[in-house]
Amino acid sequence: MVHTLILVAHLVVAVALIALVLLQQGKGADAGAAFGSGASATMFGSRGSASFLSRTTAILATAFFVTSLSLGYFATQTSVPKSVVERVQVEERTAEPPKDSGGPADVPQLPQQK
Repeated sequence: MVHTLILVAHLVVAVALIALVLLQQGKGADAGAAFGSGASATMFGSRGSASFLSRTTAILATAFFVTSLSLGYFATQTSVPKSVVERVQVEERTAEPPKDSGGPADVPQLPQQK
């Protein structure tokens, strides 16, 4: 249950982080904004977008790392065997040992030569 909630949160944070990074302008866009090429038409103003988007990106990146680490922790805590070899080893440990009657009936008889 907790694993599923963390996985859903991880996916939401990843999509939000990708969208937020794509919204940001590159470093080269600042030179054009200095000469009045539409800086006043931005949603957050000419200077406010950098600090708001940078801070939000840092918060989302931290949340992404925390959810990644917690998903990794939960992945190592499973006790279910994952490979065929592990399943065989578990079955061998839980299987009952064969009953030994101790008689000659258990030994195969070789044909006698005349």
